[in-house]
Amino acid sequence: MTTDVRRAGERYRGGDPQAGIDTRHAFSFGPHYDPDNLRFGALIACNEERLAPGAGFDEHPHSHTEIVTWVVEGELTHRDSTGRETRVGPGDVQHLSAAAGVRHVERNDGPAPLTFLQMWLTPREPGGTPSYTLVPAAGGPVRYPVPAAGAVLHVRRLGPRERTAVPDAPRVYVHVVRGTVRLAGAELGPGDAARITGAEGLEALASAPADLLLWEMTP
Repeated sequence: MTTDVRRAGERYRGGDPQAGIDTRHAFSFGPHYDPDNLRFGALIACNEERLAPGAGFDEHPHSHTEIVTWVVEGELTHRDSTGRETRVGPGDVQHLSAAAGVRHVERNDGPAPLTFLQMWLTPREPGGTPSYTLVPAAGGPVRYPVPAAGAVLHVRRLGPRERTAVPDAPRVYVHVVRGTVRLAGAELGPGDAARITGAEGLEALASAPADLLLWEMTP
């Protein structure tokens, strides 16, 4: 088993601060090209997005990508080329399967700042028909499978001194949203992530209330 810890401060800065967009990229993205950091398993992006009120991303295309979004605070307005418009709130899981091609808009139309995590995964097979799923926030753990990418998203919310098992899997990506946890001998805080290969028998221990996103991935 190997564990590769990436700290919040190592993320690539992006976005457009003058337009109210602050982005932190975990993987090679746009002008921040890093051939040694293109992906981890099916995961090719894990972006922390902060949008000021009124800010957002105008209509833009995606294809052959599974896009999963988890809102931390605020409300995200989503519109896409299928005519769908939704509001995504804290703890909701949004999944847009871009398939052969889709266009969408993402904005903060609310009065408060918006923070969300957006994660992109590569599908095993290209093409297909775009689809959309919105899973409302749940009080307990969330398990959301993305079979097209051979992956499962786990959302874990821990109290102080609470433990949670890390899935045994060929690859697991752990992102700390809030709080502090101890994992594989490392202390992880907000924005920190661990890329684990050959995970087996691992647990995460919260030292304070913590929210974790874990991607369980098969080859």
